[in-house]
Amino acid sequence: MFSPKARRGRPDLFSSAKTAAPIPARHPALREALAIASLDPEVRAISHVATTNAGPAQVVDVDAVVLTRIDGPYYLDVVPARRVRELDEEGLVLIALREMGLQQLVVSAEDLRTEPRRSNVRLVWSYRNQPIPVPLRLRILKALADEGPMELGRLLEMVSSDRDPSPAVMSLACSNLLELDLTSEPLGPSTMTRSRT
Repeated sequence: MFSPKARRGRPDLFSSAKTAAPIPARHPALREALAIASLDPEVRAISHVATTNAGPAQVVDVDAVVLTRIDGPYYLDVVPARRVRELDEEGLVLIALREMGLQQLVVSAEDLRTEPRRSNVRLVWSYRNQPIPVPLRLRILKALADEGPMELGRLLEMVSSDRDPSPAVMSLACSNLLELDLTSEPLGPSTMTRSRT
């Protein structure tokens, strides 16, 4: 479910509106964590650092996913997807990440299973490639810009058209153009929706 193809035949790469380049993501738990981060309003950008220096001129293979959040940069440590490294190599990687100014963001298997976020993210992310007619896109974004944050049910009533606007809203969330509250309750008419600022 969480394996968008950056290029045909490459399900090991993850792309979203917050990634400037595809992120290597071979493990399903990492792909799931990346989908969550892509829909998280606190995450501004997602990137990948393959190698960096640890100390003077020692190149280290860090293979780190970096989340640029409102409160600073973090490296994503998804426990089920952790690489197995030798103790010395792991130490060098941790030194290199610290020298890059990155804090650790640990995501456990239990974190990934947290409801209602897990079901909400999977539902919304399933619409990531949904095409949106331009007039509908403009009506949704204008309604949120004019009226401010509102419940999803009210937004859908305001932008009603000949086709169901809810897939378009989900796709716009995946495109980082609007925010949905995916943590408080199961996705429904009372889900808070707001423009992406």
